[in-house]
Amino acid sequence: MELSISGKKAIITGGSKGIGKAIAKELAKEGVDLGLCARNESDLIETADEITSNYGVKVFTATADTRDDGSISMFIDNAASALGGLDILINNAAAPGGLVMGPLDQADPLDLLDDIDTKVIGYLRSTKRSVPYMKKAQWGRIINIGGLAARSGGAISGMRNLALVHLTKTLSNELGQFGITANIIHPGATRTERTQPMQENIAKARGLTVEDIEKNATQSIDIKRMVEAEEIAYLAVFLCSPRASAITGESIAAGGGAGSAVFS
Repeated sequence: MELSISGKKAIITGGSKGIGKAIAKELAKEGVDLGLCARNESDLIETADEITSNYGVKVFTATADTRDDGSISMFIDNAASALGGLDILINNAAAPGGLVMGPLDQADPLDLLDDIDTKVIGYLRSTKRSVPYMKKAQWGRIINIGGLAARSGGAISGMRNLALVHLTKTLSNELGQFGITANIIHPGATRTERTQPMQENIAKARGLTVEDIEKNATQSIDIKRMVEAEEIAYLAVFLCSPRASAITGESIAAGGGAGSAVFS
């Protein structure tokens, strides 16, 4: 299927590693020029070098913090200027799993506020700055990366993902008339660069093997394995294309069938 996005310009927050990097690479394969931001400059440079050498697209990078309005606004404006426009926004900058772990009585409200400032308000900041470019072009794609914790209790940081569902639908309502779609992807257990070291640490602490840890972690997943970051990227890239113009305001799970909730 020809996706017809070659020459488009995409910005990806949190684009140096993990799901963000996987999406960047798949967009680059389709001929999309990229603006990538993250907080770690060396990771950004490494990712940009890999993409430009393998796919030959333009890549603009800058360190930026989505919690800082001036920082993210400057990045987006500079990226749009360097690339010659802005058609696609991938909101991905956030701490995987959230900062608030454990039971409610041990939760630090300041950590939760930081989670929300980064992932909810941060996504809003980058979207507000990007939308004028899309309105001018009368075309645009906004993809928010959420998480399956939005669909189940037990993880306090999951509330940030549920808030993003509302934000995404609101964006769809407001921006559809300008040819702009907005959707949210909910990854579940996804394999990234962090997975192997994390599994090794857990296995060592529990006296188990890495294979044991992964098997236990995937028992509740229908496909009985972790989802690869590239599989999230395939979905994101399709949603960025004109082929997905009828899909907007939707929350799409990409967790391999994890969970037992039913959604109509």
